[in-house]
Amino acid sequence: MFSRHQRKLRLFHLLADGVVVWLAFEAAYQTRSYLPLAKDFYFLLPVKILVLLLGMLCYWGTALWFGDYEAFDGLTRREALRRTARQALMAPALLVLAQFVLRLDMSRLFLALFGGFAAAGLLVFRWNAAPLLGWYRRRFGGEHYLWIVGTGDSARRVAGLVEDASTYGLRLSGFLDAAPAVTAIQLRQEYPVHALADLPGLLRRHVIDEVLFAVPSGELAELEETFLLCDEEGVRSRVAVDFFPHVHSEVYLEKLGAAPMLTFSGAPHDEVRLLLKRFIDVVLAGVSLLAVSPVMLLVAVLVRATSAGPVLFRQVRCGLNGRRFVLYKFRSMVADAEARKAALAERNERELVFKIKDDPRLTGVGKWLRKFSIDEWPQLWNVLRGDMSLVGPRPAIPEEVEQYKRWQRRRLRMRPGLTCLWVVEGRDAVDFERWMALDMQYIDNWSLALDWKIMLRTIPQVVIGKGAH
Repeated sequence: MFSRHQRKLRLFHLLADGVVVWLAFEAAYQTRSYLPLAKDFYFLLPVKILVLLLGMLCYWGTALWFGDYEAFDGLTRREALRRTARQALMAPALLVLAQFVLRLDMSRLFLALFGGFAAAGLLVFRWNAAPLLGWYRRRFGGEHYLWIVGTGDSARRVAGLVEDASTYGLRLSGFLDAAPAVTAIQLRQEYPVHALADLPGLLRRHVIDEVLFAVPSGELAELEETFLLCDEEGVRSRVAVDFFPHVHSEVYLEKLGAAPMLTFSGAPHDEVRLLLKRFIDVVLAGVSLLAVSPVMLLVAVLVRATSAGPVLFRQVRCGLNGRRFVLYKFRSMVADAEARKAALAERNERELVFKIKDDPRLTGVGKWLRKFSIDEWPQLWNVLRGDMSLVGPRPAIPEEVEQYKRWQRRRLRMRPGLTCLWVVEGRDAVDFERWMALDMQYIDNWSLALDWKIMLRTIPQVVIGKGAH
């Protein structure tokens, strides 16, 4: 379905969740009030409104955090059950936490009833949402009729998508072609094929809500008159932008001043979510630096006392889109480690990254710093400066980047981080190709929830020192 339909569907699910949670709240409140238990139960009206709003925010927030409102369309009952169960467990837990923070005195039985009624209501609704939407459209919504310009593979592929969206009121009326070679195209049903010259008459005789152009890019210039006709008639027109079928970038339209720009983005581009990611980076990095500063001072003393050389190791790395910056680490190797690197080249275990097991250049303290990633702590300063993020592909040195294959360079399109998927997959035990593939997987599936999941999974990996050498 079109993205505008998805937005309406998200709003529908969000509002429906609010209604279900409200009904569950009232059902739990009335049930607990009438139960003949030792303690009377009631809320003053302001407290009742506050608890209800907190409950709604917890359920909405959980679903938004895990992207549930983006995914409820077309889910199997099993997947809907999994997502609803997750929401039904997380939201009451958040409400209990809010109760302790706000010092609210709530009945545990009421909370259990509220959570149970909400879980049952949400599950029943989500299992019946599609029939409910269909019923609503049949009685209150109209059909939306489209014609597709083109008869090639692209046009047929788009036609299949329109057929898939039939439950949302989309109806394919037929195809248009400059010189049609057939009179009909058989998909799930048969659709007529008309000449483009017939479009003015079709507009007069039929209801046409949209005309969708699905033709090779070289033919678009020849369709200028057809675009103008749709514009003059006030008929919405769309162009299927699949000229580059192997491009995985997200496509969207922006404007530079008054000039429209069709944009292809191979990395996350949502400025609001990226700004929130940056805000989280600054807050957590700042708090972490304050929390570990006494330990960092002790580490600095140990590094300086046990081996000659500076406390901090500085190295130029490649950041966002190849920007160069100075990365900081506690020095875990001897002072002339870089000079001795060439002599150890034959022992390198990686394709591009220099990594050897039991590296003789490591100092006694350095081995422990590496094992528990304490040597990385100074990079919290890089995060504060904006050179890095808490989560993202690890920053590479320029010499490695120069040897990247073309597809591997896309990892530079995300701000580098302290941890990423390869860390939770096994840190140094992950081979180079798998490392690169995991970075691409992170970029393609990035979300704030994924960042939190990676950070939480990184903690036990670092604490037990698993996979580091």
